[in-house]
Amino acid sequence: MAIAPVSFHAYGRDFDGFARDLGQSFERYGFAVVADHDLDPALIARAAAAAKAFFALPEAIKLHYKIPGGGGQRGYTPFGIETAKGAEHFDLKEFWHAGRDLPDGHPYGGVMPGNVWPVEIADFHAAVGGLYDGLDRLGARLLHAIARHLGLADDYFAAPTHLGNSILRLLHYPPAPFDGPNVRAGAHEDINAITLLLGAEEAGLELKDRDGRWLAVDPPEGSVVCNIGDMLQRLTNHVLPSTTHRVVNPAPERRGVARYSMPFFLHFAPDFEIETLPGCMSAERPDRYPQPITAQAYLDRRLREIKLA
Repeated sequence: MAIAPVSFHAYGRDFDGFARDLGQSFERYGFAVVADHDLDPALIARAAAAAKAFFALPEAIKLHYKIPGGGGQRGYTPFGIETAKGAEHFDLKEFWHAGRDLPDGHPYGGVMPGNVWPVEIADFHAAVGGLYDGLDRLGARLLHAIARHLGLADDYFAAPTHLGNSILRLLHYPPAPFDGPNVRAGAHEDINAITLLLGAEEAGLELKDRDGRWLAVDPPEGSVVCNIGDMLQRLTNHVLPSTTHRVVNPAPERRGVARYSMPFFLHFAPDFEIETLPGCMSAERPDRYPQPITAQAYLDRRLREIKLA
């Protein structure tokens, strides 16, 4: 069963309807497909081209941008490192992380390091930084709709995500001419609040449905695939579920083709306390998380579990 796309055109025309359709998709699948968004296609193409150019560089140059002790939160993470929680085999991918530029001397600087930018790719900083800003703005508006769906003030998430620890990941999955045991991305859930994904048109992304079946996520060209992360699942007491998903190795006819995608992991600010929303608790839905936790403490724990820290 395909996930019905939600047109972003409705955001300005029928916000209640947009929030309802988006929220219902999240409640059913943990995923939504947002069509007709207003991200600049030319900027997306520039960022994708910059990413491909970087991953085509010699390994020795790419490794120059691997930051020791950084938990993979900025710069380059090479092939064979990230491993899905509980998995035995590492994922078949390499990636680049860009984060938020903080004002000089900001207290979050202790846990949100500065960006590094590859000097070998002339347009990399402008294109990737521009896409980060665009996805950050789009994510904020999707959170307005999620707040409306949950019966919160529309701006409920504005303060918790102001200067949030969000990350844009540029992903390269090399050709995979085999079935396993390693796969492009093992079954996992995202850590953050919501994820906005560009590049899911290339087959491989699957979500695990309620009955245990794997459903292919096959969005229309140019759409953004959005999913709920564990932090928002926890905040909403599983009203909005963080669904297990994976990226499988390609079909035989595509095994010689690399896969590229660009997920934006929208995070809360490091000191935001994730405490179950009162409206998401009831006698039928008791609080699963009576002990609050800060976003940074939760992130630190999860990065250790996936072998990035």
